[in-house]
Amino acid sequence: MGFFDFFTKQKKETLDNGLAKTKESVFGKLTRAIAGKSKVDDEVLDNLEEVLITSDVGVDTTLEIIRRIEARVARDKYVNTSELNAILRDEIAGLLMENNTDDANGFDLPTDHKPYVILVVGVNGVGKTTTIGKLAYQFKQAGKKVYLGAADTFRAAAVEQLCIWGERVGVPVVKQQMGSDPASVAFDTVSSAVANQADVVLIDTAGRLHNKVGLMNELTKIRNVVKKVVPQGPDEVLLVLDGSTGQNAFEQARQFTKATEVTSLAITKLDGTAKGGVVIGISDQFKIPVRFIGLGEGMEDLQAFNRRAFVDSLFGK
Repeated sequence: MGFFDFFTKQKKETLDNGLAKTKESVFGKLTRAIAGKSKVDDEVLDNLEEVLITSDVGVDTTLEIIRRIEARVARDKYVNTSELNAILRDEIAGLLMENNTDDANGFDLPTDHKPYVILVVGVNGVGKTTTIGKLAYQFKQAGKKVYLGAADTFRAAAVEQLCIWGERVGVPVVKQQMGSDPASVAFDTVSSAVANQADVVLIDTAGRLHNKVGLMNELTKIRNVVKKVVPQGPDEVLLVLDGSTGQNAFEQARQFTKATEVTSLAITKLDGTAKGGVVIGISDQFKIPVRFIGLGEGMEDLQAFNRRAFVDSLFGK
């Protein structure tokens, strides 16, 4: 069971509110797609394909969803348009489950070693440092000792922002001078965490453009120095993506997964956009678990991703 599993009524309300713009957009398009139709036929499926693609689910994932619904229509012979929402819920939840995205899985902290080292990657502006701060808060609320590493040494604002989060949450931040070797900061962070018997380490990394080879080489270097202190580390490489960028988030995921071994995803800023369908497409295309979704500015608004709750909120009544 993951660390952030408990799905409360308050979290459900936050999820519903956070996905409201996407749901309103999808429902409006879906209503038009089935207008005047009593059963799901080829025309409805063509219209549904357009709804999903324009909701940033992505072409390949949309075609897979349509294929599954076609198979269901062929099997059941007659499918009412009134059943379409429930069918979409079932098929998309099934798709997410196949892609290793379980319900509210968060991070499972092992009992055989510590600290649990999470390397956080992503381009500037996606909410990377904010996500680290919120994770640190939630780990601390769960009684864990947390260390933060300011390895984005190329931007003063990034180090400053992480230090502000450290103060807010009440956790130590390991940093060096501007322009220092990021791998050196990572080494110091993990070494300090080991010496002080910390449970979790979150390391912020440089967020320069994902198409710059130097950044990717730097990530490899950081991974290697972490292993010198914690041989099994990093335990996770968490890629943070901005959900409001839609298809650009796909491209960022493509570049980062090529360059480094990404093990989990956090998709942020879903509350300010109608592009929430990107969560479904990215999970399907990259077969990487979506661990967290960002639904607002509050400390609790970073939620462990619950696939069933997500599709229920998106396609529910």
